[in-house]
Amino acid sequence: MELLRIENLSASIEEKELLHSVSLTVGQGETHVLMGPNGAGKSTLGYTVMGSPEYQVTGGSIFFEGDDITGESADKRAKRGIFLSFQNPIEIAGISLSDFLRNALEHTTGTRMKLWDFKKQLKAAMDILQIDPAYADRDLNVGFSGGEKKKAEILQLLMLKPKLAILDETDSGLDVDAVKTVSAGIAEYRKNGGSLLIITHNTKILEALAVDRTHIIADGRIAAEGGPELIEEINLNGFDRFTEK
Repeated sequence: MELLRIENLSASIEEKELLHSVSLTVGQGETHVLMGPNGAGKSTLGYTVMGSPEYQVTGGSIFFEGDDITGESADKRAKRGIFLSFQNPIEIAGISLSDFLRNALEHTTGTRMKLWDFKKQLKAAMDILQIDPAYADRDLNVGFSGGEKKKAEILQLLMLKPKLAILDETDSGLDVDAVKTVSAGIAEYRKNGGSLLIITHNTKILEALAVDRTHIIADGRIAAEGGPELIEEINLNGFDRFTEK
């Protein structure tokens, strides 16, 4: 069943058009990969689907569960069940990781959560990601290493259980062991039926996942689509044949 549909989407930032008539569809429970050279528009697509106010839709539409969400704000999209991780997660002083997650859960679900139930779920998710329980009481991302920030984002993913997770270069800057741990968290999310749109350069993070569809974006346009075999082609030959000469 269709979850996300992007139709002829064009988007710009500061009057510079970065996406040109992009179309793709993600079904419920599917794992899609978005790859392309630097500056191709990968992150722009992720931010535009999430509703970042920095990006202006200049054409086309975005549908989620059959509803046109093109004009909706980011918070409304989050409540619908769309999640976006960031290449460089920000630090927020004055709010602990635990409090942030509990508030996010209550805002997205619209219900209060018993503290005991929350702490039980939090511990289980932190165990999967091998996160020291003491980090729950630390200010969100403050003083965290790059790997710890990425693990904290996957922790949010496991706790919030969105219908669609857009992971933007989650593996960027991670060592081999951290990639394995983050991959385990992503695989755990997938077990519960969530859909993924993974934006990545490093295919190591995909090894534990069954990829349904691969999309290659170049120069702000979808240049090719296919199955996992496209990932292998990129590993062998790079993006040269997809870029404009």
